[in-house]
Amino acid sequence: MSTTTTEELSATTLLRFATAGSVDDGKSTLVGRLLHDSKSVLADQLEAVERVSAGRGQDAPDLALLTDGLRAEREQGITIDVAYRYFATPRRRFILADTPGHVQYTRNMVTGASTAELTVILVDARNGVVEQTRRHAAIAALLRVPHVVLAVNKMDLVGYQESVFARIAEEFTAYATELGVPQVTAVPISALAGDNVVEPSATMDWYGGPTVLEHLETVPVSHDLAHCHARLPVQYVIRPQTAEHPDYRGYAGQIAAGTFRVGDEVTVLPSGRTTRIAGIDLLGEPVDAAWTTQSVTVLLQDDIDVSRGDLIVPSKDAPATTQDVEATVCHVADQPLTVGHRVLLKHGTRTVKAIVKDIPSRLTLDDLSLHPHPGRLAANDIGRVKLRTAEPLPVDSYADSRRTGSFILIDPSDGTTLTAGMVGESFATPEPVKDAADDGWDF
Repeated sequence: MSTTTTEELSATTLLRFATAGSVDDGKSTLVGRLLHDSKSVLADQLEAVERVSAGRGQDAPDLALLTDGLRAEREQGITIDVAYRYFATPRRRFILADTPGHVQYTRNMVTGASTAELTVILVDARNGVVEQTRRHAAIAALLRVPHVVLAVNKMDLVGYQESVFARIAEEFTAYATELGVPQVTAVPISALAGDNVVEPSATMDWYGGPTVLEHLETVPVSHDLAHCHARLPVQYVIRPQTAEHPDYRGYAGQIAAGTFRVGDEVTVLPSGRTTRIAGIDLLGEPVDAAWTTQSVTVLLQDDIDVSRGDLIVPSKDAPATTQDVEATVCHVADQPLTVGHRVLLKHGTRTVKAIVKDIPSRLTLDDLSLHPHPGRLAANDIGRVKLRTAEPLPVDSYADSRRTGSFILIDPSDGTTLTAGMVGESFATPEPVKDAADDGWDF
């Protein structure tokens, strides 16, 4: 394992990234190589991989086994579920999501990439940009992933030819740019041989860019808290009513975005009541300010009604509340989502009843065409939906905030997650449509 100290880790930044690519493009091998060559694999893990590989008659350890943990994954040689791995170098900490490449596991790829700040999309140098490559690029664009790395893998099988790499990089970059992907970095690699993964390749001297790990360590990670929309979903009301704290009333939760300071004027949504922050407790100690991802307890100047599910926001930067939500969604359940479907909508810490009023379109990721008014979304489908909620919700556009612009739809009968949603416009805006006929629900 890496000998990075706690003090060094505290000074490094955290990067969440995901890998994606078509079946057999080498995602799991890349992840295994990344972990192995960065000294992030425990000795007993490596011994287990070497033992299984030897049992299969392989001369070298199959590094893909470091991530393909399910028995079905090892038997079929494919990734089925999202595998999360945590590792660190002296320069940065990482949370890696190795996502499936098969089309039937699109929903898993959406799950893994939903919190990623960077996506590594693999391409087999022999096959070039294929349907799944375009699909994964489109999903990265829909999820507003800020950085995309194109890893052109298996360069050893095409003689390390620069022309092959250049052609694939040009085609992919043009497609990603059309989708609105802000930045693409292309790297020629051989995950099996280790070329340009952690160490520079001795056989591709025509490439002068960074290795995959070097780019991961140096890519800018946006943590500019001053310009975020500050949002605090209330998770719990703390009122001990003890002799030591007879009048203490605090509102606890994890800050979803932005910064809060003592003295700030804030509004509690959806009620719209306004007050000021009287104090902020962090880990049991008072602080003057707190920011994104910190779990805090906020004390307010006025004794107003605040409960779980409410959202505390700056009064000068409050989102509008609405009962009509239009969003791009990825349907993740086996049962279809249909017009008229009664669901629960979970946004932050608030869960409300809702009904699917319309499904204006379904997106075909192969060519980005829209299928108008499909009436239903099946598993792995991506489309536009219009929802009517029983209570007003303070939602941001997903383009402005990935945390407070997202939600999930839940089956009210058994609690199954049905759909993951992103509020507002996607990169492909459907034509406006009329609302579906009212079905009698009185909200």
